[in-house]
Amino acid sequence: MAHAFFGGMTKHPHHKSSLTYSKSNDYILRMKKITRRSFLANTSLAAAAVTLPALPDMEKTKKTIFIHHVYFWLKNPGNEADRAKLMEGLEGLSAVPTIKMCHIGTPADTNRGVIDRSYAISWLCFFKNKEEEEIYQKHPIHLKFVENYAHLWEKVIVYDSEGPKR
Repeated sequence: MAHAFFGGMTKHPHHKSSLTYSKSNDYILRMKKITRRSFLANTSLAAAAVTLPALPDMEKTKKTIFIHHVYFWLKNPGNEADRAKLMEGLEGLSAVPTIKMCHIGTPADTNRGVIDRSYAISWLCFFKNKEEEEIYQKHPIHLKFVENYAHLWEKVIVYDSEGPKR
C-alpha cells in the first residue's frame, strides 16, 4: 500500500482529512477504540462493585434531622391577649442556640376529615440531632419559658421525629 510521506508521517488511506500520523499512532488509535468500546462496560461494572457495598454505609452517614413539634391548647381559647402572650414567649424561645429553624403557626383554614384544627398555636423546631434537642429542653431560656407561660395552656401535645435530611 502506497502512502504519501510527510516528514516521517503517512496519510491514512481511509481518511479524507489531511491529518497525518505514524504507524505507531495507528496502533494507538485502534487501542483507543477498543478501550473506548469497553470503557463503559468496565466502568459500569467497577462503579457497581464499589457502590453497592457502600450503600448501607451511605445510609449511616446520611445527615439526620430531629423535629420537635408542639401543639398548645389555651385555657382561654377566645382570649387574644393570652394567644399573643404565648406567641411572644415562643418568639423568645427561638433564641435557644441549638434550634436550627423554627416556626410558630396557627391552624390553617383547611377542612378535611384528617385535619385537627382544635389547637391554638403550634411550635415547630428543627435540630441537628436528638442531643441538640435535649440541650434545648434543659436550656435556661426553655425552662424560663415553661415557668412564665405554662399558666396559659390547658393542654400540650408533642410530636418528636427524626430521619434523614432531604
